[in-house]
Amino acid sequence: MTFVRPATINDLDTLTELLDGYRQFYAQPSNVEAARAFLRQRFGQADSRILVSESENGRLTGFVQLYPGVSTVGLNARWTLNDLFVLPESRDKGTGRALMEAATKLAKEHGVARLILMTQVENERAQHLYESLGWQRNTAFYGYLLDVK
Repeated sequence: MTFVRPATINDLDTLTELLDGYRQFYAQPSNVEAARAFLRQRFGQADSRILVSESENGRLTGFVQLYPGVSTVGLNARWTLNDLFVLPESRDKGTGRALMEAATKLAKEHGVARLILMTQVENERAQHLYESLGWQRNTAFYGYLLDVK
């Protein structure tokens, strides 16, 4: 059984390890100090919403992070589901699904009109989860990136 709840600053140590694991999944070098600083900044600025999953023994097994935004065209709020990560040993146990469902519930509770996300083209496992939850692949817009540093 997976329990999902909002992350708190008391989760910082374990959440840091999860974030570092997430970054490594995306081929980034491990950097625990930078991950900790990034999370401290998120908590300090309250500019994202982080939900964590816990196992029955209280161990954190994953997280999802949402960033609030708005749509000028839609004249409404939309959140970007920027991060979803589940420990390898907790995959295929409903943890990712529980985190995604909790994110959707939280968005509904806050009157958010739309959730959006992007995932790597090769990440078919995640795509299958998203589509099984009713997410639709965007075919109306192209995504573009510009590195400015």
